[in-house]
Amino acid sequence: MSSLGPYTYVTLSVQPDSAPRLAVSFHTADLRVRAGVLDKPRPYLEISSAEADVAISTTGAGPVTNADLHIARQLFDAAARYLADCERLHTEQSAKGTPDTAA
Repeated sequence: MSSLGPYTYVTLSVQPDSAPRLAVSFHTADLRVRAGVLDKPRPYLEISSAEADVAISTTGAGPVTNADLHIARQLFDAAARYLADCERLHTEQSAKGTPDTAA
């Protein structure tokens, strides 16, 4: 099985009578992930590579809403699932002798 080297893929789609759609796909271990609270105060989550940045914060950059809490829980659950899947697959690959090519 071959794979590409690390990369970040960014696309912008513009269709008549529709809002533009931006997609960012990180396919690299060269990511920076951080979270904090800005001075308003409002929380943020940022994921960055050398080519792209994605920032997530509260609705309208305002106070935390119930919808913001719902999204934060979905992010947490998805990140926990991603971690569990990565750990499981890494263990399976290591048992098969698949080389770890990440730097």
